[in-house]
Order: sequence, then C-alpha cells, then structure tokens
Amino acid sequence: MINRREWIGGTVAAGVAASAGWQGIAAGEDASVRIQNEPKSRRNRIAVSTYSFWRYRDETKLSIEKCIDLAAEMEFDGVEILHRQMTDESPGALQRLKRQAFILGLDLCGFSTHQGFVSPDPEVRQKNINDTIHQIELAYQMGIPTMRVNTGRWGTIPDFNELMANKGIEPKLEGHTEDEGFAWVIDSLEKCLPAAEKCGVTLGLENHWGLGRTAEGVMRIVDAIDSPWLQVTLDTGNFFERPLEQFKLMAPKTVYVQAKTYFGGGTWYTLDIDYPAIAEILRQHRYTGYISLEFEGQEDFATAVPKSLEMLRSVFGN
Repeated sequence: MINRREWIGGTVAAGVAASAGWQGIAAGEDASVRIQNEPKSRRNRIAVSTYSFWRYRDETKLSIEKCIDLAAEMEFDGVEILHRQMTDESPGALQRLKRQAFILGLDLCGFSTHQGFVSPDPEVRQKNINDTIHQIELAYQMGIPTMRVNTGRWGTIPDFNELMANKGIEPKLEGHTEDEGFAWVIDSLEKCLPAAEKCGVTLGLENHWGLGRTAEGVMRIVDAIDSPWLQVTLDTGNFFERPLEQFKLMAPKTVYVQAKTYFGGGTWYTLDIDYPAIAEILRQHRYTGYISLEFEGQEDFATAVPKSLEMLRSVFGN
C-alpha cells in the first residue's frame, strides 16, 4: 500500500521521465537539468516565400493570394511574404491576407523587405528608416512576427547581374570608408527598433550583399546594437566562400532561415548547399523556428517547389 503523497510523487516522476524518455534519462537523474542541457529535437516547420513563385519573372508574378493558395495545396506550414510582390497595402487587404492564411491553416511567418542605409546622405538614410518603420507596421497588421532587413550596399555596381557576376563584391563609395558605412547602418537600424518593439516584430538582419555580405559584417552590426529586437535572418544561398564557418557565426542569433534551392539551374548562380550540415549547426544552437524556401532555379515552380519541400522536410522536418 502507498499513501496519496507517494502516489502523486511517483506519477509526476513517471510523467517527467516519459516526456523526456527520448533523451534516455536514467533513474534518479535530475530530468530538468538533463532536458535543459540537451539540444532540442523538435522539427522545424517549413514555409515558402512568395518569391519562390515569382523570382522576378514577369510571366510568373502571381498575386500574394494565389501564392497562399498554392502554399496550402502543396502542404507547407507557413508563408513568407515578399514586400515587393504586394500590390495593395490597404488595411482591408492586409486583413484579408491574414484571414485567408488562417482559414487555410497557414502561418504568415515572415516578411521580406528591402532597405538601403549605406549612404552618406542623411535624407536618403531617413527615407529608408521611414520606409522600414512603415514595413514593420505592415507586418504587425498582418500578424507577422519577424521581418527580414538588409544593410543596403554602396551602389557602385548598379547593375545587379554584374554584381552577382562579381560575387556580390563592390568597391566602396569614393571618399568614404567601411567604418562610416557600418556607422550609418547601425544608427539607422537603432532608429527602427522602437517601432519593432512596439509592434512586436523581431527584425532579422540578413546576409544579403552590401555590408551584410559576410557573417562578420552581419554580426558586427547585430552585436553593436545588442537588442533582442534585432537578430539574424540566415540565408543559405548568399555565401560564396566559407559557408559552414559563416553559418556557425550567425547561428546563435538566428531567428529565421531562408533556404535556397536551384532545380533547373540557378538564375544567377547555383550553389551546392550542404543542408544536413546546416541542420546540425542549427540543432546545436537549438533553432526550432521556420525554414522558409526561396526557390531560385529555372525549373517550373509547379514541380520544383514541391521537390524542394520534400527535400527540406527530409532534412529539417523529422
């Protein structure tokens, strides 16, 4: 016979052991300590960027509504909206997108935006600050919790195709230094953070050309600002050299991952991305957030996007 206190204690202990059984907790071991010290193994949910259906090609510039429908049909978990693909920012349109995604069982999980703070002109920087604050408010109205932001670039190679041919490297603006550029970006992003905090939208600075071309550049800005409202969006397709080394530098502060695929050959380039290694890096840093597909190949999205989803689920979804 056991008394009530012994029975409750045994039941609670059994429940903890069962819930943590996958970690092989031994009898008598402190389960809470063991769970805290073990990397999490919860699967990552897989989203798709509306960019995957467009890729800046006139013949495939689908509406955001159509992209959401396709994401549901293909059985994604969420949708990332590319701001440049939007045609209506009215409050009613934003709420209809939110309702559509909800009805289809999808999260609107990310908002991908563009800004350029690398300019010696204070008016140019202020315009980009204002635009970014407006974009934060759009994300808030759609219930989107994180927004991709960029540093911007020097603009000394204005043609993007030429920039890609040069692997994203461009000369500094004559008469200015990189230190000046980083100071402009840091100051501008700091001015966006009160709006981000007020709206509850975490900004993720992406490794996306310009001063964010390298992990070192991204982390220089994020660490200098040191705010929970500015973290990292990790793009798997924007490093031409030392990719895994650079992913490791960014992983501790990563809040969102954009995953490139190139079925049919890339639009500007094709990278051989080691997704199992990336998944392991993220697992070690307990990243359990979204993996958002950015398909950037030549193949028809109707076949390439489902294949991409299958691959990403096999790596991140178990």
